[in-house]
Amino acid sequence: MKKLLGVVLALCMAATMVMANGSQEAAVASKSAGTKPGTGSTPGWMLNKDKPVTFDWYINFSWFARQWGDSAVSKYITEKTGVNIRYIVPAGNEAEKLNSMIAGNTLPDLITIGWWEGQVPMMIDSGLVLPLDELAQKYDPYFFKVANPQKLGWYRQDDGHVYGYPNASYTPQDYDKLKGKLTSNQTFLVRKDMYEALGKPDMTTPEGFLAALRAAKAKFPSVGGQPIIPIGFMEFGDTGCASLEGYLQNFLAIPYEKDGKIYDRSTDPDYVKWLKVFRQANEEGLIATDVFVDKRSQIEEKAAQGRYFAMLYQNWDMQAAQMALYNQDPNKVYIAVDGPKNSKRAPHTLAGQGIAGWTLTLISKNCKDPARAIQFLTYLISEEGQMDTYFGIPNVTYTMKDGKPELVPEVAELDTKDKNAQETKYGVQYTYWMLMDNPWADQWGAKYSPALGQPQLWTRPYVKSFAAYDNLQLTPGSDEALIAEEISRRWGRDLPRLIRAKSEAEFDQIWNELQKFKQDKGIAKVQAVQTQKMVVNKQKLGVK
Repeated sequence: MKKLLGVVLALCMAATMVMANGSQEAAVASKSAGTKPGTGSTPGWMLNKDKPVTFDWYINFSWFARQWGDSAVSKYITEKTGVNIRYIVPAGNEAEKLNSMIAGNTLPDLITIGWWEGQVPMMIDSGLVLPLDELAQKYDPYFFKVANPQKLGWYRQDDGHVYGYPNASYTPQDYDKLKGKLTSNQTFLVRKDMYEALGKPDMTTPEGFLAALRAAKAKFPSVGGQPIIPIGFMEFGDTGCASLEGYLQNFLAIPYEKDGKIYDRSTDPDYVKWLKVFRQANEEGLIATDVFVDKRSQIEEKAAQGRYFAMLYQNWDMQAAQMALYNQDPNKVYIAVDGPKNSKRAPHTLAGQGIAGWTLTLISKNCKDPARAIQFLTYLISEEGQMDTYFGIPNVTYTMKDGKPELVPEVAELDTKDKNAQETKYGVQYTYWMLMDNPWADQWGAKYSPALGQPQLWTRPYVKSFAAYDNLQLTPGSDEALIAEEISRRWGRDLPRLIRAKSEAEFDQIWNELQKFKQDKGIAKVQAVQTQKMVVNKQKLGVK
């Protein structure tokens, strides 16, 4: 009887899934009725540009502040494709906003989210997003001409479908082709005038690092009437602080794996040693309370005021601050220098973009016209779309010179002097970065303004691909995922406690309790599953 009931239940579930899939296909067809399908030789967006459509596009980054329709480029793209965009950006906590939309089945037409976020597999497994490959086959086969097959392969799910397309993605071939030209976002920055006034101290050792922070605070106690902040980081959150995790670990050249298995980098002796350096800095009053509570907007504001002496920070997010400082005095900008090194003095290993990229863009099952949506994605990832979002409007924002596109002087100057004004007025240089293809842009050769160039160029010798360790997310709701979430929350609680410990003995106590917690919870199970995923990644990439 139990076996019979099991068979009946399985048949009912299968029938339900078939009905659900059938109804979803019918819904897609109904919404896209009247939209002309593209062909393998003609992209669909060209056939439907006379039919205006407005898509609601959710961006899972609260700091994104652009609006479609303000800039010349967004107006140009709408006129060209017939597609208008209404961006939706969370006002506060991104996860809470997205989770509420998932729970309420109110996802908008398009979603752009970091590929590592747990909501990605959640949306896929719940059937809340549509397979891009199926939409492309039916409504825009041209998609397969412009989409990178390796990127599609990387994101192909167990059911054989692809639900999201990445931006800022680099394949192994891109690394070979662009060797020596790639940059990392990970930098150790110092304020140029202060650093030089202190005699350009070596900050790669614990002793030199602490001595430089002490000297900076003594020589420059205040900036613009406000206390100096000797060292700054990215914001602290519920699960930690990226500056004191991956960034610091990469500066210390700590491996991701050992003996063919995923390595818990946070247990590396060199890493623990440097966490104790930061604890010492805090004890000496060299780490301001601000760094534990400031959000990104506050960090950027203080950076623009030049209040930090040093920062372990993402240099690309310093653009507005760097330009503000440069316009005051070119010697006040932040420059990249060698940061903390391990006990063997090994070169830094700074993360370049991997094949996973930065974000994924997905099409919701609620999309008002899925056919137009996949056609718009095809346009954006095509060379034409890249040219439009990077260089803008022919003979308006750029001209061709010796076969290469160049921004016109007015636009280039504004981009150099006031990035925010440029993005609002013109919208070039990937203002709309959701489907940006950085390797495509790299072919033209990066041109950096004097305010921004040095930190970018400094990273080039240290850039390394860690693609094999991307996409190690655990299945939502699995035992391993729940373990990892508990450990992450505990780490997020304990990291500031470690830095603010009043003594090394207190640090050791917190640290030992944390390690016991991790072992008791089952971190070994998490590492075992991640090792399996790493092996699969290496097979996909063709690396050992």
